[in-house]
Amino acid sequence: MKNKTDHISVCICTYKRPVLLRNLLQKLQHQKTDNLFTYSAVVVDNDANKTAEATVADLRKTSLIRIDYFNEPEQNIALARNKAVDNASGNYIAFIDDDEFPEPSWLLNLYKSIILYKSDGILGPVRPHYPEGCPAWLVKSNLCERLEYQTGAVLHWGETRTGNVLLDQKIFKDPRNRFGREFGRTGGEDIEFFKRMMESGKVFVWCNEATAYETVPPERWTKSFYIQRDLRIGGLTGEKIRKRASKFRCAYFLMKSTIWFTVMSISLPLSRLLGEHMYVMAIEKIMYNLGVIFGIMGRTIIRDRVD
Repeated sequence: MKNKTDHISVCICTYKRPVLLRNLLQKLQHQKTDNLFTYSAVVVDNDANKTAEATVADLRKTSLIRIDYFNEPEQNIALARNKAVDNASGNYIAFIDDDEFPEPSWLLNLYKSIILYKSDGILGPVRPHYPEGCPAWLVKSNLCERLEYQTGAVLHWGETRTGNVLLDQKIFKDPRNRFGREFGRTGGEDIEFFKRMMESGKVFVWCNEATAYETVPPERWTKSFYIQRDLRIGGLTGEKIRKRASKFRCAYFLMKSTIWFTVMSISLPLSRLLGEHMYVMAIEKIMYNLGVIFGIMGRTIIRDRVD
């Protein structure tokens, strides 16, 4: 193990979520370290009106850890992430989303894993936290569940994200290793970042014990949210296929999504008989594949992230 001079900067990019941000910062106060490292928080407010500033100022009064606050007025998550990186003082940089909160051993498990596997970064699971009143169909549908992997698994770039990750700060010594501002509000800048890093030889490993939870707020309790979300993701996926794949591959994916769309549309009435959660899952697949079809044809319907 390294010694306690190691320091982790926990970077949090936030946008108009003061209640969830407060919960996260409070949970960060009590992270286990086993005296192996120290840590602090870097908050980047991506709202030009600085809606997170008062929350951070209030928590600073009693905080057990240092909390630094910065503002990125241009609403662009990549710019917010880059500002956090550029103002982080640690030799390790963690990212966690403002609507998430960690278990007490979160940082410790990430830290132990990055030392053990000698990797450039460690990613962990983000599991849904359903507040009281959340509809039963949403819980049963698993729409908020994400794939998890065995601890020690080396990840493909398509399996990455920045919702729960610890990175070696050395990655960012090259000023070109930043998140791409060209993604704007569409999302995907984190996956593209990991893709570039892996192409340059960086290795990222999974730790299934480094758990964070994502709160599922009331605005995500509606079917329309998931319809729009999957239409957007499908559209951007189709657009990427159209721009990067050969004509043959485009035709293959177009045919594949058309078949999925047709089969799921035909089976939609049956899915309703199996329960509301099955009905919503079927609609989700229909909308995703419809998005892919339109994206490949150059007609992306929804571009911006649905929050």
